Amino acid sequence: MSGRIVIAGAVAQKPGCAGHAWQFLQYLLGFRRLGWDVCFIDQIGGADPVAGERHLAEVMAWAGLNGAWSLGLPGGERAGLGRAQVLERIRDADLLLNVMGFETDAELLGAARLRVFLDTDPGFGQMWHALGLADIFAGHDAHVTIAERIGAPDCTVPTCGLDWITTPQPVVLDAWPVAPPARDGAFTSVASWRGSYGPVDFDGHRYGLRVHQLRRFAELPAAASGRFELALDIHPADAADAELLRAGGWQLRPPSEVAATLDGYRDYLRGSAGEVMVAKGMYVDSRSGWFSERSTCYLASGRAVLAQDTGLAERYPVGEGLLVFSTLAEAIAGAEELQADPARHAVAARALAEEHFDSDRVLGRLLDRLGAAA
Repeated sequence: MSGRIVIAGAVAQKPGCAGHAWQFLQYLLGFRRLGWDVCFIDQIGGADPVAGERHLAEVMAWAGLNGAWSLGLPGGERAGLGRAQVLERIRDADLLLNVMGFETDAELLGAARLRVFLDTDPGFGQMWHALGLADIFAGHDAHVTIAERIGAPDCTVPTCGLDWITTPQPVVLDAWPVAPPARDGAFTSVASWRGSYGPVDFDGHRYGLRVHQLRRFAELPAAASGRFELALDIHPADAADAELLRAGGWQLRPPSEVAATLDGYRDYLRGSAGEVMVAKGMYVDSRSGWFSERSTCYLASGRAVLAQDTGLAERYPVGEGLLVFSTLAEAIAGAEELQADPARHAVAARALAEEHFDSDRVLGRLLDRLGAAA
């Protein structure tokens, strides 16, 4: 089965953030691999519309999707496909995949046969809904989340009375081939210190951000062998925290040096020894089962991932290629284990990507489940 899928999301708002763009490309390229015609729609408000349009056009051209995107501009104009063309694409599509409910245009949403909400930042929207702060799920026919443990007894992400379809994030394996061993490579990651959302107080607990977790592991590099580097988006006002990380042995560099282009971002991940993934407190404390789309790219490249545990050990085989930690001592032990036998962990990492995150499998299964839901 194949037809047309329209994906709505936010790429134009983040020029120079190639990792963010790659998250959407995994779906666009992945569905296209399965034989589907794809189209991407975006909108930009207060951000720089000129830079945003240029960035989106470059991303779509790189992906071979010229003529398959549209950007809503201030004042109601559109770049790329015009409004009438977008409406035609949506009406002709089997489904509209609305990432985090970013598309809010009532006419565009109303034109879709099947409106699917894709939750890629789990916990925040659900808790906002439960607290009566916001409802970003309304107006959709099906709801998909990457919180793979939602509904489990120890997962505190509320279901909000919705029938959630769970899925891991996909990686297009052909786009992320195995890289040769990285000589003198560092354990790396690309991250934001705070991100777009603030902490959420819910049911007597404060669910924090990555900043609150990274502080707990500031001393990891000093206690483990090897090099550790973060391409970290951190505001100058957080200079004390930056110094805390540097004092602990982390090498910091601006993401603009490694993630300005799609190819540059990919080269940075593939040139690393592996990833140390510290998650947002929301994902960790809620036991959501969240796993980063960036981490799937490391795995596909044959780069092992040392991931803070969000409930992953109950979802995926850990110990080879993918190791998890909850404490500083566990993180140190994991880093030493990965450096003791990098070749074995590299093979296991790719095998995990092929078995659990291959876009062909992940998206094919998601389409089957959406078909059943529809």
